[in-house]
Amino acid sequence: MKSKLLSLKKIKNEYSSLVLMAPYTFLFILFIIIPVGAAIILSFTSFNAIGAPSFTGLSNYVNLLTNDSVFMQKVLPNTLIYAIFVGLGGYVLSFFLAWSLSQIPKIPRTIMTVILYSPSVTGGVLLATIWSSVFSGDKRGLLNYLLLKYDIIENPIQWLQSGSYLMPIMIIVGLWSSMGIGFLSMLSGILNTDKEMYEAARIDGVKNRFQEIIYITIPAIKPQMMFGAVMAIVNIFKDGGSGVTLSGANPTPDYAGQLIANHIDDYGFIRYEMGYAAAVSTVLLLMIFILSRVVSRVFSSDGE
Repeated sequence: MKSKLLSLKKIKNEYSSLVLMAPYTFLFILFIIIPVGAAIILSFTSFNAIGAPSFTGLSNYVNLLTNDSVFMQKVLPNTLIYAIFVGLGGYVLSFFLAWSLSQIPKIPRTIMTVILYSPSVTGGVLLATIWSSVFSGDKRGLLNYLLLKYDIIENPIQWLQSGSYLMPIMIIVGLWSSMGIGFLSMLSGILNTDKEMYEAARIDGVKNRFQEIIYITIPAIKPQMMFGAVMAIVNIFKDGGSGVTLSGANPTPDYAGQLIANHIDDYGFIRYEMGYAAAVSTVLLLMIFILSRVVSRVFSSDGE
């Protein structure tokens, strides 16, 4: 009788878990699995959003890698440069800002955390609009106004329409708004690290803050750092709003600020080459997946 009751209780617990998971599972399948699967299937077709898709095999992928000079010479290098400076640079900056904030009292730490985190929750389009007023190409632009006022330049510079300046400006905007969930996660991890670990490390010969960071802080917050790295990868590679909004055009001037997300929008919603856009999306998905797996391996604990 007792074993029967235990069995019924186990079934009830499992059933309750399934019921609780059902809404999330349904939404995950509806909004993630089905769209991703449809995009992968569409990537093997020629589809203009009007007629029926026609199967073309791997031709979209072959064209992407062999015939699309804009993608190989402009878009992919731009995306990699942006990912290195904003993704990797922002990630390292997030860690050191989180560590620095953990060293100050609670009230100023809270204020600074809110100030640093706020840009990340503001929409990318709104951020780009704000920065557009700074880098506007007329005399009313803040940067041009200051440079003209102090006779550093004679005529206003078209910052956002120049292939030389657009990417650096995008990097500035990206770094300014890179203190997001990953930053909060790392700050939380550092603040919750057992203080006795630092005391024990000092007894064992750790002599300065740098050694504390290397031997105590980083190993202690590996899960938070992995989460922050994965979020940085996803956010960087799906970003595409800043360059288009700053320059006011898609494609951006001389393709200087064109990222993979912009390339997808260009072919999908401007040229209506949906099959080709789906192929680019699939390549982007693979890039994110591979990098996420690499990050997981790097931050996974020994033996896991």
